[in-house]
Amino acid sequence: MVAYISFSRRSLSSTDRSGRATSPDAATLHDAELVRRFHAGDEEAFVEIIERHREKIFAIALSLLRNHADAEEIAQDTFIRAHRGLANFRGDSSLTTWLHRIALNLSRNRYWYYFRRNRHASSSFDSAFSDDNQASLATLIASDAPSPVQEAAANEFTELVAKCMELLGAGHRDILTRRNIMNCSYDDIAQSLGISIGTVKSRIARARICLRALLAKTCPDFALAASPSQWFGPARPCGHLEAIEA
Repeated sequence: MVAYISFSRRSLSSTDRSGRATSPDAATLHDAELVRRFHAGDEEAFVEIIERHREKIFAIALSLLRNHADAEEIAQDTFIRAHRGLANFRGDSSLTTWLHRIALNLSRNRYWYYFRRNRHASSSFDSAFSDDNQASLATLIASDAPSPVQEAAANEFTELVAKCMELLGAGHRDILTRRNIMNCSYDDIAQSLGISIGTVKSRIARARICLRALLAKTCPDFALAASPSQWFGPARPCGHLEAIEA
């Protein structure tokens, strides 16, 4: 059983600092030694794995979900799944990559679950400030709020994008999630996947073309020759989604 892990803001422990100060090769070798110890029955090795990786796992979940409670839950679940699955880990990838993949998959699943249910729209512009003050932000600030027709169209388009993202191949979906939803830089993606920045850009371009083709196939109203503004004008009101350029 993995103990509950706290991810409240705090200064890094000496273990965290020393783990981050080591070179990537040294860190990978140390992780491999921890896996070997765990396979030999040393549970303390897994505790050290948690200490070394918990901050980054939490950051991955938080960057996608934008909610500390959800990020804590995903990070906890990541290590629970890792504890169950580490016996079958054979080192085909680094431990860091393996853990990040688990965290990313769990975060992405949670994100799309909430996204389809409009969780990102957490409160109404017309909501009262409090029980004692029934005034709303809409009564104080002029708003260009969309009409009911525009809002319905935006919601429909948002669900269409989410549906087509799920239809993409795993590689295309993963790289678009990193770039468009998690807002990772090209350099961060390249380091995480162990590829060059040029390869990252070409993969993103191919993934965007595939997504755009799926959108056109699913909804013929959006022609492949349409401008990006026609495709993504009604995109969701928060977060980040880049226009797909053919």
